[in-house]
Amino acid sequence: MRKNMNRREALAAIAATSTALFGAGFTRGAEGKRLPNIIFILADDLGYGDLGCYGQEKILTPRLDRMAVEGMRFTQAYAGSTVCAPSRCSLMTGMHQGHAYIRGNTSMIDRVRVPLRPEDTTVAELLKSAGYATGLVGKWGLGDTGTTGAPNAKGFDEFFGYTDQYLAHNYYPDKLWRNSTEVPVEGNVLEAPNVCKTCTTYSHDLFTTEALGFIERHKEAPFFLCLAYTIPHANNEAKRFRDHGMEVPSDEPYSDKPWPQAQRSHAAMITRMDRDVGKLLDLLEEQGLAKETLVIFTSDNGVHREGGVDPAFFKDNGPLRGIKRDLYEGGIRVPAIAWWPGTLSPGSVSDQTWAFWDFLPTAAALAGVEPPPCDGHSILPTLLNKPDEQQQHEYLYWEFHEQGGKAAVRMGNWKAVKLNIDKPDKTVTELYDLSKDLGETNNVADANPEIVKKMEELMRQAHKPSEVFPFIYESTAK
Repeated sequence: MRKNMNRREALAAIAATSTALFGAGFTRGAEGKRLPNIIFILADDLGYGDLGCYGQEKILTPRLDRMAVEGMRFTQAYAGSTVCAPSRCSLMTGMHQGHAYIRGNTSMIDRVRVPLRPEDTTVAELLKSAGYATGLVGKWGLGDTGTTGAPNAKGFDEFFGYTDQYLAHNYYPDKLWRNSTEVPVEGNVLEAPNVCKTCTTYSHDLFTTEALGFIERHKEAPFFLCLAYTIPHANNEAKRFRDHGMEVPSDEPYSDKPWPQAQRSHAAMITRMDRDVGKLLDLLEEQGLAKETLVIFTSDNGVHREGGVDPAFFKDNGPLRGIKRDLYEGGIRVPAIAWWPGTLSPGSVSDQTWAFWDFLPTAAALAGVEPPPCDGHSILPTLLNKPDEQQQHEYLYWEFHEQGGKAAVRMGNWKAVKLNIDKPDKTVTELYDLSKDLGETNNVADANPEIVKKMEELMRQAHKPSEVFPFIYESTAK
């Protein structure tokens, strides 16, 4: 698609693409023509280099590697943010962090968690309106039960998991939520908040079982499943009681490796998740749903340095600089694989640049409905190997309100990172050419003042001040 195409033209082109692929009846969801199922699998703190198909040499990920061989692997996919809640907000609402309502794990005003509002339209609400059964399994983080941001209030017919991202640190909880009801988890007893004394039932395993059940229950009609695993996030509260916070029932197949225990457990968590993603793909094949289902796998942000994990040990961020809470590539560029047998070109590798806020309009295109106003573009043309029809972003934007305030913008191969926003006397804008310097080691800001000026102007355009997540200089300037 043309970059300067207006919204009406863009929507018409998306509709034409959908019709060409599925036929007019399919796009409208007419009787006898099934809309495609959509499964979005979200890992938690998985690094760009944590999978074999992205260069990992020690951690075994055979099913995800096979998923990439059978589908499409993206090399320039970006999370919504560099931490949990804001990244998921961008994913669910199609808004980048300059416009999204939730821009941090907690409010910058009173340090409480902020729920989505009634006016924040989610992917689930959009797809439910198109006739999809909608399910969320795992970690939510965008509103507790009883708030306007609770999963069932934001379009999900079924929910099982954690509403609170803090409680999601614990892999052996004594209770979880099923819709709006707390349900006990068999065999788990806590000795302290988020720390199990009797550790019997692993929540990740429950999520896999629940996801498989959701597919079985809804196999006769179009469904949307968001499977938000918590692996490989650390349980930092458990680390206060033990030597590490990487909770997993077994460190197999790495038990005999001469590695620190935290690293063995970290690897085992990822391999366990890989195994269970394979179970989902196998079920889709067994039920004859594979050709009717788009599966996307990715991570909510970059690798962490928590729970005793050392990102350098496995080179979890691959060739990238930075980790979780950074706006360098290692904090926001994520592994992403799409799988849709019979539709995607097997073994394809795409360098199309896209971000979490593109998922909502992509889902809308698949369902044949118009998305609400958002910052994203559908990447359906890329999935269908029609790059000439793909609408491109003028730029991508992120902001982060911890650690003195940060912002980043990518325009073409140029990437600017602004640091210490809340300390005007120390604010600095760095500039990198990703085509020559993927690791962001050579700051070329001084040699390119006009590019820096342009990037700073884009940051100003992209940032809409927020009463809940203000940069400190904004709140003190009043």
